[in-house]
Amino acid sequence: MSTDPPVPSPQAYRDFKRPAWLLSLAVPLLVGMGPLAVAGLGAGVGWLWAPVVLVYGLGPLLDTVLGADRSNPPESAVPALEQDAYYRRVTYALVPLLWAMFVLAAWFAATWPLPWHARLALVLTTGMVGGFGINLGHELGHKLTRLEQRLALVALAPTGYGHFCVEHNRGHHRHVATPQDCASARMGESIWRFLAREMPGGFVRAWRLEAARLRLRGLPVLSLRNDIVLAGALTTLLWSALVLWLGWRVLPFLLLASFWANFQLTTANYIEHYGLLRRHAADGTVERCTPRHSWNSNHVFSNWALFHLQRHADHHAHPGRRYQSLRHFNDAPQLPTGYFGMFPAAYLPPLWFALMDRRLVEALQGDASRVNFDPRKRERLMRRWFAGGRG
Repeated sequence: MSTDPPVPSPQAYRDFKRPAWLLSLAVPLLVGMGPLAVAGLGAGVGWLWAPVVLVYGLGPLLDTVLGADRSNPPESAVPALEQDAYYRRVTYALVPLLWAMFVLAAWFAATWPLPWHARLALVLTTGMVGGFGINLGHELGHKLTRLEQRLALVALAPTGYGHFCVEHNRGHHRHVATPQDCASARMGESIWRFLAREMPGGFVRAWRLEAARLRLRGLPVLSLRNDIVLAGALTTLLWSALVLWLGWRVLPFLLLASFWANFQLTTANYIEHYGLLRRHAADGTVERCTPRHSWNSNHVFSNWALFHLQRHADHHAHPGRRYQSLRHFNDAPQLPTGYFGMFPAAYLPPLWFALMDRRLVEALQGDASRVNFDPRKRERLMRRWFAGGRG
């Protein structure tokens, strides 16, 4: 099966998305939208729900209206794209902006009298933007420069998810689309069961990997040489400063908003490899990760907001590529819409299974040997979807 991307026209390449990436700086400002309306303009607290409606309501609508973009940069243009400092500077500028919006949300939550439903809206909005920060940490953490790797830890620190780069780069990318990967969802597994497996499993795996790295170098595990300890120290410093400034009443907000941010990453993991399996050979080796082992989406709006995270097939096949160079592959399994529409569907397991199980079977051409099954549901799923099939 070919995994070649579609060939672009031979004319001189021009990245028509280039100006749009600068607009990514507006995404963190969603956190400030509600507080500005309420505290600055005297609007009702219902305005705190506006960012949630924009992301989960307008976002899928814009993906539908704008459609999909399957165009790819030609390989001859990739070196210049990768070296263009403009794309890196956009990501650098987002880091302090994300910190500023997190601090603003904490101040507003601790000092403004709000009913419970308004506090819930602020938690969800701050968590959504915190998830955007984790995605930024994902982009930066894959790069080899020390500056970008350190900025990744800084981006992850507000929501206490500093172990992510270790777990993702050295754990998830190695075991992706196998039963051994806590960050790859299985067919028939609900997101709520996945949550109970992925969040604690990711931290445990990250700690083991980082401890093994340090021991191999003869370095102490409990030190600032440990990236997880370093990121945790940044989180502790920030949260302690906020508690000293705003009092202990800010702590429940920090915990809830951070959980929702980290759950956004869990949801993305759930979607990105649902039911897909890299097969083991007779000698125990696992087949190479290819674009067919990740779900892909080319929807314009959500890809812009998420730095092409939805071109996940190319990311796993070629993890060193920067966001502006990621490609669409014809043979990668395709999601029906972007992540802004897929996230709410994932939260409703019957809807998710109805939407994705048939699509999974069709993407794998009915080959059960290429399915990562939930062991509890394997026999029932085999009878329903693979009667007489392979596996």
